[in-house]
Amino acid sequence: MLSDEQLLRYSRQIMLPDVDINGQEIWLNSTVLIIGLGGLGSPVAMYLAAAGVGELVLVDDDEVELSNLQRQVAHNTKRIGQPKVDSARNTIAQLNPDTRVKTLYERLDDEAMQSLIATVDLVVDCTDNFSTRFAINRACFMHKKPLVSGAAIRMEGQVAVYDPLKPESPCYQCLYKEGSDENLTCSESGVLSPLVGIIGSVQAMEALKVLASVGESLAGRLLLLDAKTMDWRTLKLRKDPSCPVCNSHQQGVEQS
Repeated sequence: MLSDEQLLRYSRQIMLPDVDINGQEIWLNSTVLIIGLGGLGSPVAMYLAAAGVGELVLVDDDEVELSNLQRQVAHNTKRIGQPKVDSARNTIAQLNPDTRVKTLYERLDDEAMQSLIATVDLVVDCTDNFSTRFAINRACFMHKKPLVSGAAIRMEGQVAVYDPLKPESPCYQCLYKEGSDENLTCSESGVLSPLVGIIGSVQAMEALKVLASVGESLAGRLLLLDAKTMDWRTLKLRKDPSCPVCNSHQQGVEQS
């Protein structure tokens, strides 16, 4: 049962027919794991907290640096040197003190990743390296947890949803093969500040949609943004029948 304060706080969402009281209660009773509290994780954490997700689990092994502040909006100058998870927790507390926050200031190994993902309702991957993304993907499909994946570099970004609860949904490894050496990072290639805000906001939107079954998620699709021209494209994704993670029966990518 929502309190009077919650009815007021979330009133603009509750009035949406696709959300209503039921959707809001689902969010309030949900636990979301956010891995990476940088440029993508900042808007994801802030919007999910503002929208009323009941519990956020934040994982990051890094500290706030001056060079982060150009794009990582959950942090500020006074928090330079602090763990990013602590800085993000403080920001969330100011946005919505009712959102419970758990923090892990560490890099998860496979065993810890598996154990943690088994306990949450949905995972948002905001990391910037392939090895971690593959590990997250494996754990999500093992424990049948929806995964919202995002990436942003230079002036290009992408978002996809990999949902093991949907038999037709491919996984991250259907799109990228493990062992890839394409680990581009913002420190090496650069990134324009608002790009991570746009991509992170889309990730937050997809997370809320999946949790409350609102609209149609990006499961089976890859959303691409070229910020130079502000051109959005959608690629249809099919399962790879040889994928060792999701054991699919179809293969290929089609542009729509």
